[in-house]
Amino acid sequence: MERIIKGIKNPGEAARYVSRDLWKRVLNSYYLFNNVPEYSVWDDWDLCIILDACRPDVLAECAADFDFIPEDVPKRRSNASQSNQWMERNFTPEYANYLAETTYVTGNPYTSQVDTSGFDAVDEVWTYAWSDELGTQPPGPLTDRAVDIGRNESPKRLLVHYMQPHFPSIPVNLGSKIDLDRFGEGGGTDIFPRLRRGELTHDEVWHAYRENCKYVLNSVETLLENYDAETAIITADHANAFGEKGIYRHPEDVKTEAVRTVPWVETSAVDHGMYEPKSYDSSAVDPGVEERLRRLGYRDP
Repeated sequence: MERIIKGIKNPGEAARYVSRDLWKRVLNSYYLFNNVPEYSVWDDWDLCIILDACRPDVLAECAADFDFIPEDVPKRRSNASQSNQWMERNFTPEYANYLAETTYVTGNPYTSQVDTSGFDAVDEVWTYAWSDELGTQPPGPLTDRAVDIGRNESPKRLLVHYMQPHFPSIPVNLGSKIDLDRFGEGGGTDIFPRLRRGELTHDEVWHAYRENCKYVLNSVETLLENYDAETAIITADHANAFGEKGIYRHPEDVKTEAVRTVPWVETSAVDHGMYEPKSYDSSAVDPGVEERLRRLGYRDP
């Protein structure tokens, strides 16, 4: 108990006093005891844009450059702290009616581990447009596919899951990539471990994070100007802790505000027909990617 008390009094050094798992349980107990409400992604929207790992405060810092982002960003508490967990909790039979009328366009490879059969249609852009050079899924192909689907298929509801501002940062290279071959098995970036060890400063990492958010918002802006949606939501699956209460990144099932509080910006979209999306051949996959898809269960052995 003495070690737990030390951790509570010194959250930045909590890992020195208690194990990471125990510290997570200590933090989570507060939210469980106080019955803090959590929300699914489903609501009365026509278009929902997921910005992976986006904090409300970093989105607010981008507001001056984008008319559709308010300076005071509305917030909502997510029901998950990792993307796979978010999918598992939002793509369930409980939400079958929503799923059945929704097309899901995603750049997040966790769809390889989650049941998405309830959707009306799923376009896993990461399976054919992933960038090994960048070590992530660039936002452009998702916007292209979303615009094309909107014009040619007219889905009742469209859910678009961008990988940014989740690291790696495309505009500010901090020397780290996602290893798609080991995705979900320790193949993520090492940005936050380096921050924790003092190899990167908070300002360096935050700058890269903010610029990555601006980078994806340029693609979001293109989507909002080339898709028809009376109600469009910009939100996140989870956020990103930068050391608050001794937590970094977004560990599994952590309930702290820094990880669970996400934006919930309501806007609209109108197709002005000013953008011609690029075409993609999802069957034209290079041999290396083809082998990955076999390992992930997307191709027959």
